[in-house]
This record gives sequence, C-alpha cells and structure tokens, in this order.
Amino acid sequence: MGRPVAYFEVVSDDPRRAQRFYGELFDWKVEEDPSMEGYAMVDTGAGDDAIGGGIGPSQGPGDTGVKFYVRVDDLDAALTRATELGGARIADPMDLPGDVGRIAVLADPDGNPVGLWS
Repeated sequence: MGRPVAYFEVVSDDPRRAQRFYGELFDWKVEEDPSMEGYAMVDTGAGDDAIGGGIGPSQGPGDTGVKFYVRVDDLDAALTRATELGGARIADPMDLPGDVGRIAVLADPDGNPVGLWS
C-alpha cells in the first residue's frame, strides 16, 4: 500500500509575507502559533480530507521553498531506504511539539527536499 502525502510546508525568509500571500491568494485560514516562533498553521478550508500545512521562517541558508511530507511508519527505515536509492539525509528525526509525531527530511537524487512524518 502506498504512503499518503500528509502535510505541506512553505518556508520563507519573510514568513509573514508568505502567510499573507498564500492566505489571500487561496482564501486559506492561516494562524500563527505563538509557541513556534513565527510558524503558522494552514487550514485550506477544503474539507475533512484535505491536507493541512504550515508556513514558517527559514532556519538557515538554502532551506526556503515548498516541500511535502509523506506519512511513514518508521523514519529511520525510510531515511535508510532513501539513501540506498540515491537520496540523502537533510534533517535527522525530531519530535514535534504537542506530541503530534516526529519528522525528518531527506533530499531526493535531484536535491529536492521531501519531509517524512510518523
């Protein structure tokens, strides 16, 4: 069985500008989470089956852009498999606030970032 896309993320050097842009362009509800230092959660308003997301600040040079997160059972196993297939580890597994899971980020063979979420 395939793995579902579970989340999207927009990372920007000017997160408030990006939050305003996407919110107004697509009529999304964008709410900043004070505990997450400029990060805002996105509700696309597309119904219960829609994929949610977030828009937040860059954490370092070269990490701006858009990425999607795929739901996996085992982050370490997925990262190992990605490297075997020609990808690379970008961010090791880390816990998300509020006990909503763990994430990690890999680069595909072309360098595109892909998030993993368990």
